[in-house]
Amino acid sequence: MAEHHGPAEPDPMRAAAVDDAAPALLAAWDAARERMTPRLSSSQLNALLVIEREPGVNLRGLAAELKMILSSASRLCDRLVASGMVERVPGRADRREIALYLTPSSRELLERLRATRRDLLAEVLERMTPAGRAALVRGLTEFAAAADPPAAARTA
Repeated sequence: MAEHHGPAEPDPMRAAAVDDAAPALLAAWDAARERMTPRLSSSQLNALLVIEREPGVNLRGLAAELKMILSSASRLCDRLVASGMVERVPGRADRREIALYLTPSSRELLERLRATRRDLLAEVLERMTPAGRAALVRGLTEFAAAADPPAAARTA
């Protein structure tokens, strides 16, 4: 029988298993953030990640990505600029538009955060069987691709 990869009936048991396992993964993420960036809130870290992914994003774009109102994003950005994590640069096309960029210190912080997170995850993965680790990596890779609509369309 051929393997089916198209849309399937939702499987509440599988979804529940993923939902039950997700807190363990999120706990590793949060533990790494707390260990590396206790002075940064989750919102500030998310803002840094958006700016890293979209260098030169403007304040309106940052607010949209973070799903917050413009004034809240502006205050968040002010705190990141004051802490030396983000720099504001006048836009190339419109000097009134402000582009946001990471500073070298925030890039270094994100690199250290990822290294710490990977170390914490490696500790958990070492307690798994080799088959379990391989299945998890395959499943998470496919999950990430399916969760990214443009990537899912490219592989369909």
